[in-house]
Amino acid sequence: MAPSIKVKPIFVTLLYATFHLSAVASKSADPSPVPWPPQFHSILFMNNSKGNLQKVDLWYDWNNGRNFNIIQNQLGKLTYDLEWDNGTSYVYTLDSNRECRTVHFPVGILRPNWLDGANYLGQQHVDGFLCNVWEKVDFIWYYEDVVTKRPVHWVFFTGMVAHVMTFEVGAVLEDAEWQAPVYCFGEAENEKRPVIQSGVSVGGDMGLMKGFFSSSVAQ
Repeated sequence: MAPSIKVKPIFVTLLYATFHLSAVASKSADPSPVPWPPQFHSILFMNNSKGNLQKVDLWYDWNNGRNFNIIQNQLGKLTYDLEWDNGTSYVYTLDSNRECRTVHFPVGILRPNWLDGANYLGQQHVDGFLCNVWEKVDFIWYYEDVVTKRPVHWVFFTGMVAHVMTFEVGAVLEDAEWQAPVYCFGEAENEKRPVIQSGVSVGGDMGLMKGFFSSSVAQ
């Protein structure tokens, strides 16, 4: 029997193993997104799915279990979205209308490593920066500057797009600013409102995004 018959399966096996190991090595070489710092302040300009422009002051404070979005709609309402790690959020205004809605989520604020397991999509230029791009559970496309590792740009499945204007690592908002107004407390009916209604009061997509985070991304 010709010796080639015995050599061929060995050759095929080695060839397969070589390609398999090469693919594994390539996958493991993909960059990973840098975890969020435990405390930072960021200014975002956001367009929601209806094309409405918002300026968002984001204060992230993992150390104290809290997150704060101060949302200015273009020529519109200034809204405060205060989130605690116990799953409670207060969405309110400080104007004469004294509006407030209390919302509960299954989980608290995003963990610093919430992008763990994101699918790497390669590199792309966006907003003038060369970025590494990841996709997380078909919900968000996250763009991180290749050089500085700072977040640059986010695109959500709802159509909302965020442009990161500033990113101040270690910045902390004074404790007194984290207190929701007294009219947010003692109204049990607020707690029964659907999450999506809270999103409408904020300006469209925010409630839907937060609800999706609660059920998938934040876990």
